[in-house]
Amino acid sequence: MYSYSGRILHIDLSSKETSVQTVSEEFLKKYLGGVGLASKLLYDNIKPGIDPLSPENVLTFSASAFGGTIVPVGTKHGIASKSPLTGFLGDSLSSSYWSQTIKRAGYDGIVIKGKSEDLIYLFIDDDDVHFKNAKHLAGLGCFETEEAIRDEIGDQNVRVCTIGLAGENLVKFACISNDRGRKAGRTGQGAVMGSKNLKAIALRGSKSINVANPEELSKKCFDLMKIAQGTPTEKYRILGTPANVLVMNRLATLPTKNFQAATWDKAELVSGEYLHEHYVEKTVACSGCPIACEHIAKVEDGPYKDARTKVEYESLFALGPCCGIDYMPAIIKACELCDFYGMDTMSTGVTVAWAMECYEKGIFTKKDTGGLDIKFGNHEPYIKLIEKIAKREGIGDLLAEGTKRASEKIGKGSKHFAMNVKGLECAGYDPRGLKTFALGCAVGTRGPCHNRSGAYEADIKGWTDRFTYDKEKGKYAAERENYAATFDSFVLCKFIRGCFEDYYKEASDLYTLTTGIEMTPDELKKTGERIWNLKKAFNIREGWTRKDDTLPPRIMKDPIPEGVAKGHLIKKKDLEFLKDAYYKARGWTKDGMIPKEKLVELGLDDIAKEVGV
Repeated sequence: MYSYSGRILHIDLSSKETSVQTVSEEFLKKYLGGVGLASKLLYDNIKPGIDPLSPENVLTFSASAFGGTIVPVGTKHGIASKSPLTGFLGDSLSSSYWSQTIKRAGYDGIVIKGKSEDLIYLFIDDDDVHFKNAKHLAGLGCFETEEAIRDEIGDQNVRVCTIGLAGENLVKFACISNDRGRKAGRTGQGAVMGSKNLKAIALRGSKSINVANPEELSKKCFDLMKIAQGTPTEKYRILGTPANVLVMNRLATLPTKNFQAATWDKAELVSGEYLHEHYVEKTVACSGCPIACEHIAKVEDGPYKDARTKVEYESLFALGPCCGIDYMPAIIKACELCDFYGMDTMSTGVTVAWAMECYEKGIFTKKDTGGLDIKFGNHEPYIKLIEKIAKREGIGDLLAEGTKRASEKIGKGSKHFAMNVKGLECAGYDPRGLKTFALGCAVGTRGPCHNRSGAYEADIKGWTDRFTYDKEKGKYAAERENYAATFDSFVLCKFIRGCFEDYYKEASDLYTLTTGIEMTPDELKKTGERIWNLKKAFNIREGWTRKDDTLPPRIMKDPIPEGVAKGHLIKKKDLEFLKDAYYKARGWTKDGMIPKEKLVELGLDDIAKEVGV
């Protein structure tokens, strides 16, 4: 094989036993790698109905087919498990050197089962797997843990992914960190890792990664790199994703004060332009990336002096406008705390915003908050609240459960403004003014996600009228999901998507030249559809029904108060119309179930027997 090894490492933390599964080129072609392969490994190794935080849940890692090669932005990996936030499939992506070291160690994927009796870390050293005591690492931050393990092993080239205190404390939106700040966020993978008493996974690999046609691949990659350093990625190189703040504000899609509004008169103070001018220290890139979109910000003075971390749009929206925070140093400090403790910034910010609204409505009092005056915009108590969540102290113990469970426990009308779908907190695009994206949020297999759906592109780029309802939106939503599934499974960073003239043709060529496995554009399109149906099948097996494809009550009942999208919301009847169009575009039943013949058509014969109708 080229690029692939055809080997999946299985590790049982309960018995401390390991084994290697061999898989065929045909199998790898069907699922590619990343999210696709990780999801298939999860489906095959988990029983339906188990508790996501029980030893029976599995944590699967899958490398990219392009990892460690010269293919630009291809050094990423996917992670999948049953999500403790949603109870459905949780999948995440991260990038950089840890990603390629999976392959250098000789594996296409890793499946972790069971639970260790004591806190441990794994050291995978090529063919050897060591179970190392990690009691001395308990409570350490993510970056501290990486450094401590490298020092302990005595090799600074060892790559480490780890959880922080939030993962150890089973905060349901804890994430997994690697390479000093790359995060597998969303869906609570860090909590699953913590539930297994697994503090970290260290990797050392010495194997080579060979490609099928190095000469031709080099030519195509060189051309792609030149384009990737030009106009299509200029936004990411100059301002990074925080450039979205003012764009979303103009479109009236910037979630403000827990989605009570979609515009903010203080947006300039938390914009990418303001961040770049006053706080950005430098830009850095992931391994194998010619773009360098990651902007490192540092606070030079004031109460948060020396706070230093990367700031992305999704972190900025959630910890800034969504919480009514217009003081950039506080947002930078909040991002730094999330990185230190290992928490998803989006879920953290949206959950804190929910708590702030509860406080302002009198549902929470100072007695509930431990004396914290958590009004919107009040940054000092907001910083303390984030720490309480990571430590599960006081009200933080409730908020560590996420908005869905917290609102169910508190009641008092707080579910109306608990901004989640299926338990996952909403992304930074108000769906009321983006009807195709609203559909994508409702039907998403992991919840309301701009990365797995990408349906907002149809709205923002004008492929469809973002304020109207039509059946074409069902087709657009399905197409963007399939498209995203191929990106997430290759794995390619989506920031390069504008560099392709004919994505399916060019990407399938890159795959063939890398792996030696023939892939046509039509086969690649079908692969995206296969992977999305696989993920949906997992959710069906876990009890999904049509009613789970919904939106937060606020989105369906409270119109946007100001801006160009003023008056817009998503009425239930309109959402049901869009769902009908989407299910039809997918070839599913009116109830959103997958017919057996559709699964068989996609090569999912084994799954058809379980969930097909």
